[in-house]
Amino acid sequence: MNIKIIALGKVKEKYLSSGIDEFLKRLTPYASVEVVELPQLEIKDENLTTKILDEEGDKILSKIKDTDYVITLEIEAKQLSSVDFAKKLDEIANQGISEIVFVIGSSCGLSKKVSLRADFKLSMSKMTFLHNFARLILIEQIYRAFKILKGEKYHK
Repeated sequence: MNIKIIALGKVKEKYLSSGIDEFLKRLTPYASVEVVELPQLEIKDENLTTKILDEEGDKILSKIKDTDYVITLEIEAKQLSSVDFAKKLDEIANQGISEIVFVIGSSCGLSKKVSLRADFKLSMSKMTFLHNFARLILIEQIYRAFKILKGEKYHK
């Protein structure tokens, strides 16, 4: 399976990038994972938020193929347990879909255009996480999902 994670902004914190790199390394036996970092646009005027999100959205959509299965991370979306998330990935794979694209929006959210393109909308929690924490948590959960699907031991 091929997985692409499209995220806005770079991870600057060394402890987070170290954790992300560790889980990406652990994922190599299970899937090909590519992280695409796009520049996050600065919003200097709150009245321009929608316009900026749409510009970011166009950049995100340019990285998505028509055949990709797109999962957006959104606050007001479906929450899944780790086991249910694993089942969801398995269900997608069993449909013959070869690439899943996860999209993590900017700290200001996600363009409506990108949300409309989503095949599935996922909420990590009712809690709010720092943008870069969400990336680490997502990658860890993808790794956990593969361990669950393979029946391999991983801490609970």
